[in-house]
Amino acid sequence: MDIALILPIVLLAFVCELVDSSLGMGYGTTLTPVLLAIGYDPLEIVPAVLLSEFVTGVLAGVLHHEFGNVNLRPGSQDFKVMVVLSVLSMVGALLAVEIAVSLPKQAVKLYIGLVVLVMGLVILRNRKQEMSFSWRRIAGLGFIAAFNKGISGGGYGPVVTGGQVLSGICGRAAIGITSLAEGITSLTGVIVYLSSGAPIPWHLAPSLLLGAVLSVPIAAYVVSRAPTGRLTVLIGGLSTALGGYTLLRLVV
Repeated sequence: MDIALILPIVLLAFVCELVDSSLGMGYGTTLTPVLLAIGYDPLEIVPAVLLSEFVTGVLAGVLHHEFGNVNLRPGSQDFKVMVVLSVLSMVGALLAVEIAVSLPKQAVKLYIGLVVLVMGLVILRNRKQEMSFSWRRIAGLGFIAAFNKGISGGGYGPVVTGGQVLSGICGRAAIGITSLAEGITSLTGVIVYLSSGAPIPWHLAPSLLLGAVLSVPIAAYVVSRAPTGRLTVLIGGLSTALGGYTLLRLVV
């Protein structure tokens, strides 16, 4: 088992997870296209991203709760939303991983580019809109977002966090809910990948895990103190640019 730590990848994971745990989106959505651009294959990237997000998602959920950003005590509405998202997310992740391991690499790259581009445009377009709370919408968001995550390693946070905010859930609570639900979803994806015979890429996973874990406490504190509106615009713009770049690499 070739275990390695690559400092630039550690730093990249640190920055991406810092943004993700501060906003509930951006880790896989940002990290996956960058790793593709560096030269890693999708089936190297996705299991490594899922493993790191399982650990950091659970840790971020706990810390967001401790800092008062979200109430994840059993029985609270935040907890109920997290459970619904997690259950639907696990179903979506199971379906997506089964599809991803049998798809050509170019097809997965195309899907990743389209998902990231569309998510970025949706974030920018809907950042000021408000919608009434809907359990049906929450459930649908969980399934679609988990499918994105299982097949590409990204595209979960923009759908779930943005959808919750548009559904009337406050931004800080949406971030904490998304973090924990994404951790549970990522664990499902890791288990399915392993059961399908796809190995964990230990030449990449430890670097992602170390960098991401180090950023989580900082991010949870930042959320408790700072507004997230400007970060939403930043993530939307960056996702749009990275999605476009990923698609451009397929045709150039």
